Amino acid sequence: MNINNNGLPTIEKAEELLRDAELHNIGQWGNHSRNVAFCASKIAEACGMNKEKAYILGLLHDIGRKFGIKHLGHVYDGYKYMLSLGYTQVAKICLTHSFCNHDLSEYIGNFDIMPDEQKELETALNVAVYDDYDRLIQLCDALGAANGIVEIEERMNDVKARYGTYPQEKWDKNIKLKEYFEKLCKHNIYDIIRK
Repeated sequence: MNINNNGLPTIEKAEELLRDAELHNIGQWGNHSRNVAFCASKIAEACGMNKEKAYILGLLHDIGRKFGIKHLGHVYDGYKYMLSLGYTQVAKICLTHSFCNHDLSEYIGNFDIMPDEQKELETALNVAVYDDYDRLIQLCDALGAANGIVEIEERMNDVKARYGTYPQEKWDKNIKLKEYFEKLCKHNIYDIIRK
């Protein structure tokens, strides 16, 4: 069975989906996804959340990269791909992980999708109600680099260096997400993910 009792793929199926995706688009994004999953699992456990669910969501948040080297396109492709497989919770994470402020215009990178696809994403994002799993993957996306776990400012500076920009509102929100989860688990996030 490839679906667990949470309506998500099992860990085994999620790992299989990621391995398959990497065969279609080789790159560092797979290791980034594994590091995001690791951080999400550790922080979720410390906060009393479902660590298996957090791991699966972290592992598949960038699954849209399977379909090639894209910017906003990876969000759209991941969202549609996971919906097509019936993994609606993962589809939501594919959609929300890049938009901590619920704002499509904050996307860092090219808007490389068709206008109707952009409208579809905008509509889905506007009705999405964020929960702690959305917020957790957004945070962990800013902690898990391809080469390991890094401090949030280091990761954001890396993105800024690669793309030439990083919206201040998004930067500030990522810091607030870190503080939010530290308050929730009553520990320093870096202590949790470096254990």
